[in-house]
Amino acid sequence: MNAFTILLVYLLSLNLIGFVIMGIDKWRARKQAFRVPEATLFLIAVIGGSVGSILGMYAFRHKTRHLSFVIGMPLILILQLAVLFFLSRLPLKFIFL
Repeated sequence: MNAFTILLVYLLSLNLIGFVIMGIDKWRARKQAFRVPEATLFLIAVIGGSVGSILGMYAFRHKTRHLSFVIGMPLILILQLAVLFFLSRLPLKFIFL
């Protein structure tokens, strides 16, 4: 398994987790059960699950009234894309030291 495949599996897994966690938290909110901490939702997005978290936000209509999520989640995605763009411009020897 090469590095690209591992990265792809990692990102797909985290985005699926981000999507599912948004749905679980919405379900728990309706049931007035123990909720997923907002810090956890943001952590999943920061470590690579931002697309899944954003899709989950809007699919489940969850946290869409919270400005910190409406602005924060897309901002995390934009920063991740900027880092990815920057890394794609570096020679491979600097990326895989």
